[in-house]
Amino acid sequence: MRISMDGRGRWMDNVFIERLWRSLKYKCVYLHAFETGSELRTGLASWIASYNAHRPHLTLGGHTPGEAYHRTAPSPWPGHAPAMVTSSVLAA
Repeated sequence: MRISMDGRGRWMDNVFIERLWRSLKYKCVYLHAFETGSELRTGLASWIASYNAHRPHLTLGGHTPGEAYHRTAPSPWPGHAPAMVTSSVLAA
C-alpha cells in the first residue's frame, strides 16, 4: 500500500496542517510586524503555546490540544501511537 500526499482527489491528506498554517498566518504573522528572526521565533512560539494550551477546539469536545494529548491512553504496543480517549472520558 502506498500513501498519497499529492494524489488526485486526496484533499484530506493535508487539510489539517493547511488549516493550522492558515490560522498561524492570519492570527499571528500577518498581525505583527516582526523586525528580526528572533522576534518572529518568539512570536510564533507564543502563538503555538497559546493554540495548544489555551484555545479550546470544537473537534476535541471543547478541550485544548494539550488536554486531549495528555489524556491519551498508553499504547499496548511500544512504538505505536497511543489510543485516543473518547470524548465522554474527556468530559469527566
